[in-house]
Amino acid sequence: MTARRRHIAHLHLHASLGEEQYADIVELMGGVTPHVQEMPPDAVQLDLTSALRYFDLSAYDAVQLVKMRLKALYGIDSSAGLAGNRMLAAMAADASAPGDTTSVPTGRAAEWLYPRPVAALPGVGRATAEKLARYGLHTVGQITDLPAVTLQRLLGVSQARLLGDRARGYDPRPVTPAEPAASLAAELVLDADCLDPVRHHRAVLGLAERIGQRLRGEGQVAGRVTLVVRYADRSSTTRTRAIAEPTDHSPAVAATALGLLAAFGLQRARVRAYALRADHLLPAAGAYRQLSLGPGDVRARRAEAAADRARRRFGPEAVRPATLAAAEPPAAGWEERARGR
Repeated sequence: MTARRRHIAHLHLHASLGEEQYADIVELMGGVTPHVQEMPPDAVQLDLTSALRYFDLSAYDAVQLVKMRLKALYGIDSSAGLAGNRMLAAMAADASAPGDTTSVPTGRAAEWLYPRPVAALPGVGRATAEKLARYGLHTVGQITDLPAVTLQRLLGVSQARLLGDRARGYDPRPVTPAEPAASLAAELVLDADCLDPVRHHRAVLGLAERIGQRLRGEGQVAGRVTLVVRYADRSSTTRTRAIAEPTDHSPAVAATALGLLAAFGLQRARVRAYALRADHLLPAAGAYRQLSLGPGDVRARRAEAAADRARRRFGPEAVRPATLAAAEPPAAGWEERARGR
């Protein structure tokens, strides 16, 4: 049986990105394919193989879709490489000018690599390149033309085999998504002390909405939430509560978080910041969910899925709950965190 050809894209992001914005971009890429490998601070690799049939696009057009979303939503230009494996895609991206896409033709990897400098191959550092240069080996083509036994005498058996494979365009490594986070957290810091219960409610609701979006984007469900409220005197209070069942549904996360908020009794408290953390995370595919006897839950989840698709296409603020859309933002800024296992 012939193995299915992979379509790997490597994107260089021509921007100075903070951790939060980089995480947002990785999440945006997840709307195109679940096979996204982070390469911080300014690159990302995508395995587009399974996405092409879904979008009914060629591999080249799928890369242009990704680049268009980056430009439209974040104003970021990118150069891209498209090939059958990770190494070739990265090298093709290196050979691309900002805004351009370089494709390595199917079955012509060795031909594309032939004239390139040997130092362009990953793993060839200055010492190895200088050693090869002393023997007149300056290009990848000269490496492939060299008898294997001669290259082994120069570099040793293991290094010569690895270099020979790379010179012929062979790289079996898969695109590996990041490990799921052990917890997801969102924090809201206010510009000034707040005593308004309505603003407390809106702040926590907004945090729960963000956590729900992240859970669904990462294919996770949470079994517990923790709410931390920090006061003007820098003291804080923390409360934790289990969710009735593991969920990625924003209203369920919000109901538990607002229950915690009510338990704080913040009538006279001068609040400066809120933080909401979701943990006890599990893969959504393997989580159980209590069956509902009514259609309301099904409709709510369908609407939520549609809102998520709109956010991936038009940006994170494209769709907001009505209670949040009517409110003026009370914060200096959002900060989202995901802590690894």
